[in-house]
Amino acid sequence: MTAEQLVAQYSKTTSEQSTSVSTSDLVIVGPAIAGQDEVFNSGAIALLDSLCSRFAAEVPQLLEKRKQKQARIDGGELPDFLPETRAIRDGDWSIRGIPQDLTDRRVEITGPVDRKMIINALNANVKVFMADFEDSLAPSWQKVVEGQINLRDAVRGDIEFTAPETGKQYKLNPDPAVLIARVRGLHLKEKHVEYRGQAIPGGLMDFALYFYHNYHQLLAKNSGPYFYIPKLESHIEARWWAKVFAFVEERFCLKPGTIKCTCLIETLPAVFEMDEILYELRSNIVALNCGRWDYIFSYIKTLKRHADRVLPDRQAVTMDTKFLSAYSRLLIKTCHKRGALAMGGMAAFIPAKDEATNLQVLTKVRGDKELEARNGHDGTWVAHPGLADTAMAIFNDYIGGDRTNQLHITRDVDAPILASELLMPCDGERTESGMRLNIRIAVQYIEAWIQGNGCVPIYGLMEDAATAEISRTSIWQWIQHGKTLSNDKLVTKDLFRTMLAEELINVQQELGDVRYESGQFAKAAELLEQITTSDELVDFLTLPGYELLTA
Repeated sequence: MTAEQLVAQYSKTTSEQSTSVSTSDLVIVGPAIAGQDEVFNSGAIALLDSLCSRFAAEVPQLLEKRKQKQARIDGGELPDFLPETRAIRDGDWSIRGIPQDLTDRRVEITGPVDRKMIINALNANVKVFMADFEDSLAPSWQKVVEGQINLRDAVRGDIEFTAPETGKQYKLNPDPAVLIARVRGLHLKEKHVEYRGQAIPGGLMDFALYFYHNYHQLLAKNSGPYFYIPKLESHIEARWWAKVFAFVEERFCLKPGTIKCTCLIETLPAVFEMDEILYELRSNIVALNCGRWDYIFSYIKTLKRHADRVLPDRQAVTMDTKFLSAYSRLLIKTCHKRGALAMGGMAAFIPAKDEATNLQVLTKVRGDKELEARNGHDGTWVAHPGLADTAMAIFNDYIGGDRTNQLHITRDVDAPILASELLMPCDGERTESGMRLNIRIAVQYIEAWIQGNGCVPIYGLMEDAATAEISRTSIWQWIQHGKTLSNDKLVTKDLFRTMLAEELINVQQELGDVRYESGQFAKAAELLEQITTSDELVDFLTLPGYELLTA
């Protein structure tokens, strides 16, 4: 089956192993999971049914607008600031406000909604834990349902976990971090729940269930239902979320603005509409975030037909390159002008056991976080608790003891950031070693993902879907534009296939025969080959990957 066929199949629904749970137009067709009846109780189903009836039909329309815009860019148009919304960019307005427990977000940790992960993250030396239903979670039905149960227990404060291998017990500390849930992007469906015979938007389900089961308890704790919204591409999509939030607040007799969100600016189209996104969500939004890895992926994907904007090795695309520096500074300036926080990006490194290697890791993390803090970001992301202290010390130094953020840094003295800066490609080599590394990372990540693990340590980095996307789209772009490597080898489909076969052998040697033969590496390699050699770029590897995902 080709990648295109897998993507097409993704839109179909499944009735295998369906349960009898249904109400009016909403039907659960996933296999029965322990605790499912508690998650999908009558109140939760009623809310989800109402949301689907009012908002689900708009999602395909929003996705179609993305395709139309992409077609114009493929035809030669370049992204730019919108002339029709200039009045919003020039206007004097601000967001509604930031709740007390979200004013200090100097270090956030992210990770999937696994039970042990949730406990360790909430106990880490951080201000916020972003519990992720998106890029770091392979959304099998079991993991999605169990994730909602785990978050409910975390909000109640009674979440516990005992490691089956060691018997070690995990439980929450008295003062855990603030919890924010990241829902799935608009492009991702939940095939195990249907509304009028169609798979529902995954993000709408994630939002509805987390809100319904936790809003009352969160508000009683002087917190609230807080969300991260990923992969927006326009203010029209932000408007859709604003309508969803307003509807739910009214339905549950909550004050407007009770639901709070942070939007990731992780697509190239969205960087040109940050003011507009803040404006559409001004009642609910508190921050924007530099989702740097997805942003690099989106740069490649959006400009895929522009031969003059091909990026080098992934390792050469760092935050001090011109287009990423402009992106960071513009986000800070835009947010602080409107009273919103400006969050920095992810440190994907993980601590090393070897002392010398770990020193190198911490040195790289310090440099990255110092750049963000110096630019004026109000906080940053880490992927591992072992990096929290390093990041916290840096932001403590820059923010100081008498402030909770850097909203006072306006960057008004900066020259206006132009579209040309945001679109400027960076210099760097395309190396054979870089291409081979991309292949090894992508095939190992895809193999882990289709087995249900969306957050994978590979070669000292915590890889999620975004970094795997960069790895495979870089090679696709080099093939499409006939680029050569630094050793003068022409990057072709055949060269990629040869390297893929060779790197599979290397992966087997690195992991050992037992791990390799018990895994899904052949299936992962087949999918990687399909999406990398396809003449049309597959938008997200998680779309065909979803059809290979167990349960």
